[in-house]
Amino acid sequence: MKSYPTKNDLPEKARKPLVELLNANLANAIDLMLQSKQAHWNVKGPDFIQLHELFDQVYAEAAAWVDLIAERAVILGGVAEGSLQTVVKKSKLPPHGLELTNGKEHVDALSQALSAFGSSIRAAIKTSEEHGDADTADLFTEVSRGSDKMLWFVEAHLQADR
Repeated sequence: MKSYPTKNDLPEKARKPLVELLNANLANAIDLMLQSKQAHWNVKGPDFIQLHELFDQVYAEAAAWVDLIAERAVILGGVAEGSLQTVVKKSKLPPHGLELTNGKEHVDALSQALSAFGSSIRAAIKTSEEHGDADTADLFTEVSRGSDKMLWFVEAHLQADR
């Protein structure tokens, strides 16, 4: 992994694994962002407009998380690994099927991705703390709060009786 000199006072032995952690979660965040657009573009059914707008909101939130995570990797002297090829190799999220069309299918798939993303982010908080990086832990905590909120918004569509 390429790194750049920095006057950031976190020790290099902490910064390198933190950059790897950030890049692993960057791949997941980019995947989540793209999955939300996949759902946004292809949703069909009676709840179309609500879900179309909700999936776009998830996309906007995920795009903001992508930027936060990528910039933190660079701040620590690393390289943000946000290429599509890297995302394909590194993302740990369940895939969003291309055959999905109805709203409930997209909601279920996106809720699974959000849940897996949130789990990875919570683990990253702990790892960041173990490396003595309160700022990265705080960043991941911010992302965790947002991803939990988006999961709540999405899951609400699965929890109501029709």
